[in-house]
Amino acid sequence: MKVVLFGASGMIGSRILSELVTRGHSVTAVVRDTTKLPPVDGVTAKQGDCLDADNVAELVKGSDAVISAYAPGFTSLGNLVLATKALIAGLQKAGVRRLLVVGGAASLEVAPGVQLVDTPTFPPDWKGIALAHRDALAVIKGADLDWTSLSPAALIEPGVRTGTFRLATDQLVVDEKGDSKISAEDFAVAMVDELEKGVHVRQRFTVGY
Repeated sequence: MKVVLFGASGMIGSRILSELVTRGHSVTAVVRDTTKLPPVDGVTAKQGDCLDADNVAELVKGSDAVISAYAPGFTSLGNLVLATKALIAGLQKAGVRRLLVVGGAASLEVAPGVQLVDTPTFPPDWKGIALAHRDALAVIKGADLDWTSLSPAALIEPGVRTGTFRLATDQLVVDEKGDSKISAEDFAVAMVDELEKGVHVRQRFTVGY
């Protein structure tokens, strides 16, 4: 497929980029600074701004799908919702239907009707980004696109690509010890699986061990 990837140089975005390339997709990698991306066969690096709907439309025109791994800084959390709105508007302007985004874990349920972000032990320092992701999810749910939002486990960090994990929809995935983890590499596998198979169109889903 012809895939446009926003946030391709980030911790999660770089793993998604690697997974896309490994599977033979043609990728336009959109970043703020193209010098952060080493030359790779099958990848075209472009400077772009996912907060600008017109720029998004120009970048994604003619593509089969768009993946956003955009992550705002902690001093600009409101940009996550702005980016989501700009991506939706840009795709609609360009006539591209398929949008996949990296979501957040905190809006996943840990009990019926109870989201992770609303539990007493949720770290206060992470509440801002958690609520920003929840707001962005509400925006994308209203989009007239074939969207998918993939939420990670509670802890996502660089690790090993195993290709073995579990999926759920709105419930946090935990292991037998009660831990919720996923490597960024396996998160990328789940994202590209969804790109190729389209199992969760117009849905949020999540991945964990």
